[in-house]
Amino acid sequence: GGLRETLSLTCLKGGLSSQVLFRVVTFGLNAFTLRYLSRELIGVVNVRLTLLYSTVVFLAREAFRRACLSGSAKRNWTKTINLLWLTVPLGVFWSLILGLVWLHLLEVPDPSVVPHYQAGVVAFGLSAIIELLGEPFWVLAQAHLFVRLKVIAESLSVVSKCILTVTLVILYPHWGLYIFSLAQLLYVSVLVMCYVIYFVMFLGSPEATKKSFPVARVKALLPSFTFVNWKEARLTWSFFKQSFLKQILTEGERYVMTFLNVLNFGDQGVYDIVNNLGSLVARFIFLPIEESFYVFFAKVLERGKTVKDQKQDDVAMAANVLELLLKLVLLIGLTITVFGYAYSQLALDIYGGSMLSSGTGPDLLRCYSLYVLFLAVNGVTECFTSALMCKEEVDRYNFVMLALSFIFLCISYFLTHWYGSVGFILANCFNMGIRIAHSTHYIHHFFRESTHSPLTGLLPSPALLLGYILSAVVTAFSEVLFCCDKGWMARLIHISTGALCLAATLVTMFCTETKLIHFVRRQFLSRYLKKGT
Repeated sequence: GGLRETLSLTCLKGGLSSQVLFRVVTFGLNAFTLRYLSRELIGVVNVRLTLLYSTVVFLAREAFRRACLSGSAKRNWTKTINLLWLTVPLGVFWSLILGLVWLHLLEVPDPSVVPHYQAGVVAFGLSAIIELLGEPFWVLAQAHLFVRLKVIAESLSVVSKCILTVTLVILYPHWGLYIFSLAQLLYVSVLVMCYVIYFVMFLGSPEATKKSFPVARVKALLPSFTFVNWKEARLTWSFFKQSFLKQILTEGERYVMTFLNVLNFGDQGVYDIVNNLGSLVARFIFLPIEESFYVFFAKVLERGKTVKDQKQDDVAMAANVLELLLKLVLLIGLTITVFGYAYSQLALDIYGGSMLSSGTGPDLLRCYSLYVLFLAVNGVTECFTSALMCKEEVDRYNFVMLALSFIFLCISYFLTHWYGSVGFILANCFNMGIRIAHSTHYIHHFFRESTHSPLTGLLPSPALLLGYILSAVVTAFSEVLFCCDKGWMARLIHISTGALCLAATLVTMFCTETKLIHFVRRQFLSRYLKKGT
């Protein structure tokens, strides 16, 4: 088990570091392009065209990836590689069909605001096909845990895409979608070239022979006339049906925006930017916590057993950690919600200028800071339940999630009709609220027959609650009085008011939540101090 855990952690770290890099780069790039281009253009690129590319790539390869990566790395790779080459014709098929939908069935943006839309659709469809050409190489690398290759390839392609975008935006801002089309094509070409070059150099090298790598020559990576592995092909089909739903649910709001015309392109652009801004917090703070403690709960408690059948010391430890974790994320979430409300407008003004801080932007970010609180609590409750559920419960839970997601799409459609883009975030809060209710019910049920009640972690001390309420009132008044069009001096007063309130809240936290402070110092700070020495 230990070996497999280290393996999955290595993959996870590789995947996560490239995801984080991708988000940080998008974050910086948006801040830059916002000052040169219209929000309509950014909306078309980040929502409409990116959705075309991700849908084609997903439909063509996701099921193949999952089928070809399950099972061991020891297999007849020639047949697997043949199966993987089928992603290319599939990609061409989906690109043509969806490209026609994007060009003729969807509302075409106004050429004077977003020039060269047709060229953009063609380029993004083509970029999906180019990326699929690297699929056999990607699966081989993934199955043999070449994590560094993946991180280097993704980093190089993201960086080259950025450099090209920035250069073209400065030199030729009137090129419109041509800029992003060229950048996207460069991105996928660099990505595929990294994999191809690596394997051309690696296959047949002494290192490959030493590792007894299953593919001997580059020629073996090209499609041949031997058959495919039928078992894998059948597996692919069943994964396809699952992943089809998963795609609709992960990109749900983008599909609603694209197909149901609930928002104009400018609002889509602002929504996407705020979404990116807000999700950085979740990625940086909550994801690492969830991932490391998922491993912890899965090790300490046995899956599918009741509380009485577990070791009682382990139950006590898990209950204690869960209680403190819930309190930790609750307090981080509350802090973001309370202070996010009064500082959203200022943050957007500094990040993207008046284009973001006027209009719907600030309201969106305010709602998002409330959503972060839901995200925080849901992350921990779900990480505990998914570490404990047995297979039947997981299947049942997946079914519940499916039903929930459809309800979510319907609600987001209606709420967006009534409240504009804020409706999407409200629908997300509703969705998370139901998921939290499901997980807390499971946790309550699990600990019912023991003396522990970890859900008390969701109740902060009265003094601290009072501190949060006062902070919210004071900072809201300060925003009305000093922000954001009264010059830099007023802004500084607004920021210092917030800093004072935050300091007071933290002092209250240190005095009232002593057990939590001890836990944080033991769990997190000691790790970083160890790393430093």
